[in-house]
Amino acid sequence: MHYNYLIVGAGLFGATFANLAKKAGKSVLVIDKRNHIAGNCYTENIEGINVHKYGAHIFHTSNKQVWDYVNSLVEFNRYTNSPVAMSKGKLYNLPFNMNTFNQLWGVHTPVEAQAKIAEQRAASGITEPCNLEEQALTLVGKDIYEALIKEYTEKQWGRKCSELPASIIKRLPIRFTFDNNYFNDLYQGIPCGGYTKLVEKMLEGIEVRLNTDFLENRTELEPIADRVVYTGPIDEFFEYRFGNLEYRSLKFENKVLDVENFQGNAVVNYIDSKYPYTRITEHKHFEFGIQPKTVVTREYPDSWELGKERFYTVNDSKNTELYSKYKVLADQLSKYIFGGRLAEYKYYDMDDVIERAMVIFNQENN
Repeated sequence: MHYNYLIVGAGLFGATFANLAKKAGKSVLVIDKRNHIAGNCYTENIEGINVHKYGAHIFHTSNKQVWDYVNSLVEFNRYTNSPVAMSKGKLYNLPFNMNTFNQLWGVHTPVEAQAKIAEQRAASGITEPCNLEEQALTLVGKDIYEALIKEYTEKQWGRKCSELPASIIKRLPIRFTFDNNYFNDLYQGIPCGGYTKLVEKMLEGIEVRLNTDFLENRTELEPIADRVVYTGPIDEFFEYRFGNLEYRSLKFENKVLDVENFQGNAVVNYIDSKYPYTRITEHKHFEFGIQPKTVVTREYPDSWELGKERFYTVNDSKNTELYSKYKVLADQLSKYIFGGRLAEYKYYDMDDVIERAMVIFNQENN
């Protein structure tokens, strides 16, 4: 059979593009080298709980078109992301808000909190930050930096804050209200029944082949479609001609616990370097679960090398320049569409991925 589109990757970009193509009357084949759909937002059912296999995913957006689109497929719940952070044996609210400032300094009013931060900014004496540490000190001052940023960031990136570019935290969210909602977007929630259910609805009625590696079978697969939508790593597509792009990876340790409620919150960040993990996720709280057991996941930052999962792009000047070389090659292939986090070497939120797929599909078909 010949198809209008062969879509390589059943994550959010591929699934959105496939869904729109099918609605437009196009013939579509979706393949994925994993044994499941939904990419990194895949959720699997354990003890009746939808476990986020590749780390916590919270859908949030201010794009009404994207929000209406996903809600036309599945129902979303009212989950609001309100993480807390464990630092030196104390719990703090995130993002930095009046609750955080009260927990740190005992202040009660925005004026007191603003004065404290202004005093510490001035004390830093830094006018032109040259690295992440200096950038943080000029934004939030010494106390917040040392209690809630330094050790967590160094674990996450595997490098000292003084060795990381200031651009990583050009701005830090600071709220002088008691609002614990981590995001500022208009819409937020989790698909009822998990993200796999959302992607299943996107791919409803579409042929999907799992355990199928496009790059290993390119000779056979490429001719069966007019266009190929490629969502995999762009450097791997071109056989690392200019070298490999860099990433940070993650490792996950899941445990089923015979308790109803382990930590009382979906996400708790662990700041101190004495903890090798950066956070513990208790998945049932994403969907207000009342199951008799619970599933928790410890998330460990990991260096990346070929063969490991790619999670965070390292968008420094070196990798940006390297990606631009691969993009020149990609733009020369008229049969191909390169889209998504790995193919565009960009850290996208879920709503960004869906919006990007919509934009590219509309450019293709208008």
